[in-house]
Amino acid sequence: MRFARRRALAALLLSPLLAWAADWPARPITIVVPAAAGGTTDIAARLLAQKMGQSLKTSVIVENKAGGGGGIGTAYVARAKPDGYTLLMGNIGPVAINFSLYKKLAYGPHDLRGITNVISVPNILVVHASSPIQNVQQLVALGKQKPLTAATSGVGQSPHMSTELFRQQSGLDVTLVPHSGAAPAVTALLGQQVDFMIDNLPSSMPHIQSGKFRALAITSRERSAQLADVPTMREAGVPMDVTAWFDLLAPAGTPDAIVNRLQQVAHEALQGADIRRTFAELGGVPGGETAAEHDAFIAQERKRWAEIVRAANLSLD
Repeated sequence: MRFARRRALAALLLSPLLAWAADWPARPITIVVPAAAGGTTDIAARLLAQKMGQSLKTSVIVENKAGGGGGIGTAYVARAKPDGYTLLMGNIGPVAINFSLYKKLAYGPHDLRGITNVISVPNILVVHASSPIQNVQQLVALGKQKPLTAATSGVGQSPHMSTELFRQQSGLDVTLVPHSGAAPAVTALLGQQVDFMIDNLPSSMPHIQSGKFRALAITSRERSAQLADVPTMREAGVPMDVTAWFDLLAPAGTPDAIVNRLQQVAHEALQGADIRRTFAELGGVPGGETAAEHDAFIAQERKRWAEIVRAANLSLD
């Protein structure tokens, strides 16, 4: 009798929540991008938002909240009501690296839950087309003769960490110049304000293809099909491998029914021929993991990057 009463009470408490989830979505959904417009996080969010809006029959709005190595926008979503109307287009920085890099964060590892991975991309080492540097070996040699500068798209993001690893592995004397996102960092290199940059491939690809940037090396284990002539970092003599990833997340406490619906809609969108073609042109691979699979992946990545950050003796206030 006691257990029957408990079940009845649980059903009574859950029934409004289940009814509310069943009516979702009843208004527009916002995807927060914790970076400036124009970077890979922003590109992926806007492509996915359009397709998800069509399937969910509601507007899916992309809102940029840059700053703090992605922490400002991520904390905003972590504090949002877990009702499926405020989501995060996260990435490897604020979702994995920041937890071991920063001494204090305005959000914790359990404040968000994964929905699915969206795109994975390598990073690319580029210089301005007018630079005399033709390959990684020349860049390293120059960096041992005089200090160099490199633009990065935010502290703690994968381009920043890739640049730190590159500096560590090559012995370069380089000053990192952080920006609020990939687009401002790209602009700095276009304006020849810095010597080089390691960037997510999608945001630099148009400038490589147009001839404004010269690609020296890619951070993935294997060469990119879109840039078959560009060597990997390992082939260029620098032992490092980095693949950046971007994902869709919700505040912790968001009902399973809503998370699963979001995952299904995102998965369907990522299997579409147009998104797959666009991602391939950008040098990226589409995702689509289940929520449980993606939560497990995030946990593994946090552990891996904690080891890298500790080995590099990096720490930020």
